[in-house]
Parts: sequence; C-alpha cells; structure tokens
Amino acid sequence: MSKSVFENEIAKQVGSILEMDTAKILDCIEVPKNKDLADFALPVPRLNKFKPLGNPQEAIKKIQAAFVLNDTIKEITVAGTYLNFKVNHTLQIKAILDQIIAQKENYGKTTQGQGRNIIVEFSSPNIAKPFHAGHLRSTMVGNFMCNLYKATGYNPVAINYLGDWGKQYGVLAVGFAKYGSEEALVADPIKHLFDVYVKINKDIENESKPDEDPNEVKAETSTTTTTTTTTETPVTTEEKPKEETKKEKKKREFKSKEEGGKPKKPSATDEEARQYFKKMESGDKDALALWQRFRDLSIEKYKQIYQRLNIHFDVYSGESQMGGLMEKQYQILESKGLVKESKGAMIIELEKEGKVLVKKNDGTSLYITRDIAAAATRKEKYDFEKMYYCVASQQDLHFRQLFTILRDMGYAWAKDLTHINYGMVLGMSTRKGTVVFLEDILNKTKSKMLKIMKATPEKFSEIEDPEKVADIIGISAVVIQDFAARRIKDYEFNWNRMLSADGDTGVYLQYAHARLSSLERKSGATFNPEADLSLLVEPVAHKMATILGRYPEVIQKTLTELEATVLVTYLFELSHTVSQAHSILWIKGQEKPIADARYVLYWAAKQVLSSGLKILGLTPLDRM
Repeated sequence: MSKSVFENEIAKQVGSILEMDTAKILDCIEVPKNKDLADFALPVPRLNKFKPLGNPQEAIKKIQAAFVLNDTIKEITVAGTYLNFKVNHTLQIKAILDQIIAQKENYGKTTQGQGRNIIVEFSSPNIAKPFHAGHLRSTMVGNFMCNLYKATGYNPVAINYLGDWGKQYGVLAVGFAKYGSEEALVADPIKHLFDVYVKINKDIENESKPDEDPNEVKAETSTTTTTTTTTETPVTTEEKPKEETKKEKKKREFKSKEEGGKPKKPSATDEEARQYFKKMESGDKDALALWQRFRDLSIEKYKQIYQRLNIHFDVYSGESQMGGLMEKQYQILESKGLVKESKGAMIIELEKEGKVLVKKNDGTSLYITRDIAAAATRKEKYDFEKMYYCVASQQDLHFRQLFTILRDMGYAWAKDLTHINYGMVLGMSTRKGTVVFLEDILNKTKSKMLKIMKATPEKFSEIEDPEKVADIIGISAVVIQDFAARRIKDYEFNWNRMLSADGDTGVYLQYAHARLSSLERKSGATFNPEADLSLLVEPVAHKMATILGRYPEVIQKTLTELEATVLVTYLFELSHTVSQAHSILWIKGQEKPIADARYVLYWAAKQVLSSGLKILGLTPLDRM
C-alpha cells in the first residue's frame, strides 16, 4: 500500500542516517492514538529486527541530531523510545484531499488482487424452509466479504450452496402427502412447506418415544422422597440429568449416524422418509419431480429477499448437484487407504478430529461427502486463490474434519480453505415448531422506522419513497448491529438500541451521510476541485482530513482481518468528527473561497462514507 509523502520523507531521512532500507522503516512508522502529541511516530527498538542498533537511546539521539526539518516535517521530539514527528498540516490536508478529488469513488480501492478468484460460500439456507434469523449473519458477512474483495481487485464468486439434499426431503415429501395443500403451496410455498415439515417431524417424534417404564418412574419418585430428608439440596423429578461428556456425546451421535440415524424405537414415518430419499438418490423421476418443485419455489422466494437486501449471487448451487461427482472422491479416499468399512458404512478415522462417517450403510451420502465433492469441483472450475465458508461456529468441527480429509486426500489447495465462523444472535431463540423469519425481522424494522420518520412531518414530506427509505434504514440498523463487534462474539438483538439515531447505529451512519448530501441543497455550495485548501486552518478540519487519509489503510486492515467491525469502527469515528465539524466549519454565509474549501472537505467525507457503507452491503441515503 502506498504511503504518504510525509511517511516517505521520515523513512528516507532515517534510512540515510542509520544506513537502513527505507521500505523496512516505512513498515514501522505508526499513526499515534493521541494526535495532539504527533502526526506520526517511529518506535525505534522495532528497527532492531532489521539491523542491530544497540542502545535505543543512542540511536534516537543520532537520528534527532541529523534529521533535517523542512516544509514537510516541522518538528521532531522524543517520548521514551519513540520518535514523534509533526508535519505541515496545510500540506497534509491538501495532499489527502487532492488524492480523493483525483480518485473520487475509487479512493481506498486497489488492484492488488489482479482479478484472481476468491470463492465465498454464504447464506446457504435449506430449501422448503423459511429464511430464518439463523441465516442472517452468514448472509451479511458473506456479502461484505465479496464487496471487500471486489474493492481490492479480486474477482469474488458468491456461491449460495443450498441445503437441497438429504433425508429431510424424504421427510418433507412424506409430510406433504399427509398434510400438504396445493392451494396453500401456491399461496405461500415456504410457509406451507415449513408447517408441513414441523407437523411430520412431530409425528416422527411421537412414534419414536419409548414406552414408559412404571418401575423407573417409581424408583425416581422414591429417590426424590429420600433425598429431601438429608441436608443436601433436594433432588426433584424435574432435576436435569447429569450431562454426558463430550466423548460420550460424540460416540452416541456417531453411532446414530452409522446406523442410518435410527431412533431407539423405530418410527414407520421415519423409515418411509428414508426410503423416499433413497429413491431420490437412485434417480426416481416422480420423487425428483416433487423435490424439484419444492426447490424452485424456495429459490424464487429467497431471491426476493436477496433483492431486498441488495445481495447478488453468481451461483446458486446445492448438495443435490454433487450426486454424480462423489464416486470419484470415494475412489480417491479408498486408494489413499483413508476409509474403512464399519457395519456396512464407510468411515474415516482422523487423528485429532475423530471418526467421520462418509457413507451410510444404506449407501446414501452425507453432508461432508457432498462438501468434499463440492470443494474439488470448485477448484477445478475456478482455480481459486482462497475459498471461504461463512457458517456458524457450531460447525467448527465439521470444517476441521473437511479440511483435514481434503489434505489427506492429497489436495494441496486444502490450505487455501477457511471457515469464517461467527457467534450466535441472542434474544431471537425459538421454541420447537416456531421460527423467527428473516422477512418478519426486516418488516418489523421497516415498520418501526416508518413510525419514527413520520414523527417529523416536514422531513417526511420531502422523501420521495418513504417505504423504500424506511426499509433501507431498517436493513442498515440490522447490519450495523451485527457488525458492531467481532463476528465470533454473541450479541443481543436489541430493537430499541438498533433503531436509535443516537449512538453508534446504522441509523446514525445513514443520517451522517444524508446530512452531508443535504449540504449542497441547503447551503448553495458547489464542488470546486480548484478550491484553495490552505484556507482549512481549523483543528477539526485537520482532524477530519487525517481520518480521511487513513481510509486506504483501514481497507487493508479490514482485508487482513476479514472483520467488518474494523471498517464500521472507522466509519463511526469519521461520522462523529463530521458531526463536530458541522458546528464549526459553516458553509452558508461564508466568503466563497472559504465556503468552497470547506465544501471540498465535506464532499470528500461523503465519498469515503459512501464507499465504506457500500462495502458493508448498505445503500447510502441522500435523504431521510
């Protein structure tokens, strides 16, 4: 990333004094948190990793004595083992704003990716089920990553890898035969199919319940009675059973998978569903026709939601498309001696990640098997540099197993796969048979925002499409609440805080952008690229310009960490500073040269804020 003329001047002189490579010194120069102390700082001991300097204080004295102050660097001071530099603020402001004027909306963007392919798999809902709150984070994080990679010169390929295969579709087909309604399916396919799925699973659950053993109930009651006479805490029949260890749970879950997932008490409905899915895998035309209809209806509905969220996918793929591609992967697994038979099933024993079932004893495939085939197919088709899976942290083990298996299969590119995990959204938990639809969340935020907007009739009357604006603000509120912290952290979904125009919210960022957009309308100022920027002498003008100057660096840091919160935190810092400037750097009523210079500063802030919002996946608003 290119450095400023000031950093280059510091590095050039220090390099000459210490006889060191300028590029290495550039990498060590920092922007201090306390901008009152200095504009740039050099931690001298850090240079030791490139060249032994001995006593840092001696090196500092040597640099300070030989450093030549000029029109660029105005002051050099010492703070501990740091050298602090103050630069010519007039030149600094002009250099930053001139760069933004020249590059406009491309400021901060780079061509470093040189068009190389980056695969981002995200959202990936299960067909015939509602797009629920659980898909929210994957969808937003994946879209942000695609925008970020595009801004840095890569070619991101957005893949929606639908959960469109597996026994659950046998369950759904059996359920539809029992509870389905053609009329309800046409009216609201997703809702109806979900209702059917819940009902048929309830049937399976009821059929699978073991018969009660009266002796066990009696013994439990007896235990309760005797323990209440002791000094220990009474044990009741409602007490939670002792939790099984992770090892016990893993063993139980694997055994269940290996046996085809059979419940302890056989369920006729579950077995019927299993046989139906087997027909699907065998290519039964009638079974596949019904499945295809459910799939098409689901995708049509999902696309409506994605359009609302301003999200585009390059590929709608799915587990179902891996059917003919898995045999090759099975052959590689066998040729490498990675699989062994266990009760008719195929398993892999990994050293650290445990046993992995890759084919059931009835011959049907599993999620991980289809993921293996999908990864190999994508590498062959796209020759990607990196591939990311945006999936919740509950799937950490699955992806460790997947990446290890691919590595053991001899795929060198397995090292280029990354699981982008994230925490839970709290406050949106569901009971069995109920679900929070993402569409309902968006509708609720839109409704709440419309109500807030109508509270100021004068502003509301100026908005051309209030419904659309309210929807964009609502989506912004949801996205920024999610991106406020590092993605691995759980967070509480809070309606009131999220929709507030005060504090660090999506509403606040949109308001900051809209206010910048209104300056030209309200002040009568116009953009003049030839404005005399030396007239920007106020401290807040310098503060704002230096924040704008950090934007390219922030984009690089965001790319390195793949954390949206890095960019969000920066945009809040910029917006707060712009808010301070509004009360000091007036435009209306000022002499034209001053008004022109100040308007260029605000125009540059709008360019950067707009660019950042778009990378986050948001539509910047000019009125609200």
